Amino acid sequence: MTTMTIGHAASNSGVSPKMIRHYESVRLLEPATRSEAGYRHYSESDVQILRFVRHARNLGFSIDQIRELLGLWRNDARPSRDVKALAMAHIAALEAKEAELRAMRSTLEHLVHACRGDDRPACPILDGLTDDVTATAVGTDTAPAGTRHPLPSPRWRHAHRGHER
Repeated sequence: MTTMTIGHAASNSGVSPKMIRHYESVRLLEPATRSEAGYRHYSESDVQILRFVRHARNLGFSIDQIRELLGLWRNDARPSRDVKALAMAHIAALEAKEAELRAMRSTLEHLVHACRGDDRPACPILDGLTDDVTATAVGTDTAPAGTRHPLPSPRWRHAHRGHER
């Protein structure tokens, strides 16, 4: 059986040596055999696994999902419906993330449009970052309804100057 060093395995798989060691540590890849001098040695089979992992990571699968996919890949008796179900669940998660990113972008575009971007200190972008409206607009507000951000809005400070006790 022909083996290769971590550098050659990295070149042949497109995965950096650092990530190869990481994938070993999280058990996506079995620990490499070692030479008497302690150098890691990888097989062509290891390189195929590393390519599989790289492609799965490029599609955004998590380490746990990749572990499950590897198990399915290795199982010749696997029902393809299991693979499809995993991929469909990942698509649903990607769609949810996409919706979240679109909401974030929309809110930020609204704030940028409202900002004059001139020499004045007033800035709707900074004001928006202190308002609960921004958080709920992107669906990330976990505070109970009606609660305020712990920092007072700069608009509040400017509007109440001279009214302090």
